[in-house]
Amino acid sequence: MITRREGLKSALLLGIALNVGRGADRASAQAVSRRGTILVAYFTRTCNTRVIARQIRRALDADLFEIRPAEPYPEDYEETVAQASRERESGFEPTLAALVPNIERYETVFLGFPIWGMSAPSVIRSFLSKHDLSGKSLIPFITHGGYGLGDSLSVVSVHAPKARLLDGFALEADQERRTLEQVTRWLGEFSSLNGQSQ
Repeated sequence: MITRREGLKSALLLGIALNVGRGADRASAQAVSRRGTILVAYFTRTCNTRVIARQIRRALDADLFEIRPAEPYPEDYEETVAQASRERESGFEPTLAALVPNIERYETVFLGFPIWGMSAPSVIRSFLSKHDLSGKSLIPFITHGGYGLGDSLSVVSVHAPKARLLDGFALEADQERRTLEQVTRWLGEFSSLNGQSQ
């Protein structure tokens, strides 16, 4: 008899395999759950990726690790976009706040991140460069604002050349820029409030 946890695990893995659909099949998805210890590592700015990471962790009874740069990105969205662009263009890999202890014990790594400037954020390059994923199954889960995955999968492949890159999951999530623009337009309706005396 299949337990609820096993059912969730199979459903999630099958969904991941079928969602992107570039050759993964049910057998390879189910094999992930039998491979051994699983790590879910993710980077997030607006928490969209965190929600998915936590769902994967719960479904697979995996360990969770948040990827963070040693120096946080600016809180201001436009400043973060400008910094991310500079990092991408220069090939800069920021120092990480922490590394995964005992990375060698994991056989499967789910790697989550948002798309920044049609690519993986530089902090993901840092994570992949600083952790030996040789021989491990590497499964990306990616959020984006509607423009697709860009070159993110090739970035992952280049920075983890000895990992076994499996088909992952991609989700269009709310785009921060779009939200900020809509709020700014809405607040423009109240521009006269700035000049009113209280």
